[in-house]
Amino acid sequence: MNAETVGKFSAGHRGPVLDAGHPGYDEARKLYNGMIDKHPLMIAQCSDVGDVMDAVNFARDNKLAVAIRGGGHNGPGFGSVDDGLVIDMSMMKGVRVDPVAKTVRVGPGCTTGDVDHATHAFGMAVPFGIISTTGVAGLTLSGGHGYLSRQYGLAVDSLMEADVVLADGSFVTASETQNADLLWALRGGGGNFGVVTSFLFRIHPAKEVYGGPIVFDLSDAATVMRWYREFQASAPRDFCIWLGLQSVPMGEPFPAEHQGKRMCILLVAHNGGGAKEAVDAIRRDLPTPLFDWAGPMPYPALQSMFDALYPKGLQWYWKGDFVKSLPDAAIDAHIEQAKKSPTGECLMHLYPIDGAVHDKASGDSAWNCRDATWSMVIAAIAPDANRAPELKQWARNYWQTIHPYDLDGAYPNFMMDDEADGRLRATYGDNYPKLAAIKAKYDPDNLFQVNQNVRPSH
Repeated sequence: MNAETVGKFSAGHRGPVLDAGHPGYDEARKLYNGMIDKHPLMIAQCSDVGDVMDAVNFARDNKLAVAIRGGGHNGPGFGSVDDGLVIDMSMMKGVRVDPVAKTVRVGPGCTTGDVDHATHAFGMAVPFGIISTTGVAGLTLSGGHGYLSRQYGLAVDSLMEADVVLADGSFVTASETQNADLLWALRGGGGNFGVVTSFLFRIHPAKEVYGGPIVFDLSDAATVMRWYREFQASAPRDFCIWLGLQSVPMGEPFPAEHQGKRMCILLVAHNGGGAKEAVDAIRRDLPTPLFDWAGPMPYPALQSMFDALYPKGLQWYWKGDFVKSLPDAAIDAHIEQAKKSPTGECLMHLYPIDGAVHDKASGDSAWNCRDATWSMVIAAIAPDANRAPELKQWARNYWQTIHPYDLDGAYPNFMMDDEADGRLRATYGDNYPKLAAIKAKYDPDNLFQVNQNVRPSH
């Protein structure tokens, strides 16, 4: 690409355009997942929708591979691309709450924490994830599940409208009354259909919750997991508990005598009346914990509780599954694999996706799996890049052992870039042909393919 072409694009772009010669390039190209190291030709940092439209046109006209970056938290590293153009919207972070309509308008560069801060002033929230540094755009477009999902559904179930820049550079709004097929696809179909430059969400009551970790020694994990399986079958919708197998982190504020121990964690979050009494009731049914930090707290405090444990730049390798049931044999397999984790940071979590998530049918949105009980993630994590091969092997072995007990598909954000196409088809199930047809309508040449890619049907 000649300097004149690049110079003309840069001159017309309001935000900075960074190439390898720019002093800010190396910092800007760094990804949340330190295991992935990509070198884009340019990073176009967008200040507004006009910048996004120009960048899309530039990439298409110059036949550049294009990656879209919002909050920059993407696990497989799809927020960047080697030798292509990164359309970076991290500067576009506006949030506007409408307390009368009970909605919030969110810019594509926002993190969950940005939105939580704005909505909390009104005692409201959007059902996002469990880490406040997670980008809203990537989380939402793949479905989005977290503490409030059992009560209010997935993030996409609260998505009312989206502004989108399409592959031809045009700008459209997707809603129930305009481009409704596009909105359907955006509700779980990922970044396949265009660049979303604004999200409109419905907001829900969530001011103070009773939540936090109750931590057990791994020797009690089988008992806790069997209890959890029974509890989940009849849990009230305003009571979310996710379960984890991991290790007690080193350092403050964790009790010194327990640091580094393998543990089974119940992370409770009750967003309703009688919360303390409900949590006290389960405490009586469970083994004696190593420590119990569950208590009343503002919802954003719960959302950001683990941020410091997972800073940008760690080595990550994810594997995921949707899970419908948790038989004894699966529980035993989980515990056996968790014992083999190579680092203290490695984990397995089961996030509940029942309750309100089941109120919609599988064909109501691109998100297809409306009958699973949990979304499972196996995350192999370490600060040391030399551990990458070991991390991958542990996660893959764990997944291969446990997958026979699970459903075929998985949350797309928990799949790396080495998953086969068949895995994505299993995730979308009967919705896949419709997604491929919508892809053909809005992005027929598959410009937006640096993602969990749905290929256009022709």
